[in-house]
Amino acid sequence: MKKIPVAEQNKEMTESRPAKHTPSSGAPAAGREESEAEDPMAGLQADLDRFRDLALRSQADFENYKKRCARAKEEAIKYANNSLLQRLVAIIDNFELGLAAAKEQGEQSPIYSGMVLVQKQLNDLLAENGLQPIEAEGKRFDPNLHEAIAHEPSDEVPEGTVLRQVRRGYRIKDRLLRPAKVVVSSGPAKR
Repeated sequence: MKKIPVAEQNKEMTESRPAKHTPSSGAPAAGREESEAEDPMAGLQADLDRFRDLALRSQADFENYKKRCARAKEEAIKYANNSLLQRLVAIIDNFELGLAAAKEQGEQSPIYSGMVLVQKQLNDLLAENGLQPIEAEGKRFDPNLHEAIAHEPSDEVPEGTVLRQVRRGYRIKDRLLRPAKVVVSSGPAKR
């Protein structure tokens, strides 16, 4: 074995050892190790924040979905009788025609009295289920509630007012079931 002087040994060791950073060339070695350790933590923290935000958004979306489903279910229950009531309304129209014919025989007729009682029961039943008739005669024409089938001149009734109702309209709770068919005044006759 060859003996190497101590000065040369120190020189070789300093050359083989990794160089420490000086303040002018960057962070000291201890600072670099800490920043390397913080970078993975910072990345993990960012991922954690992102997933936490995603979880909160998903939870809020799910809550909104549950509320929408509850409203849809409530509305479906509220308007479940819609088609049945539409069919009954047509029957009531025919019943009212029969009632008008029975009235011609006299209001003292037992048939007319019986039909009036049946009509009252029907109207009460329909009102209990949320059906409301639309009174149109003498009211201002509203295209949301009325269907104009004709215009007639009138000296007594102002323009845009319903002169007469040809077929009664109905609402079920807050929705229109069937618009009223009406004749609307076109104002005084033009001469």
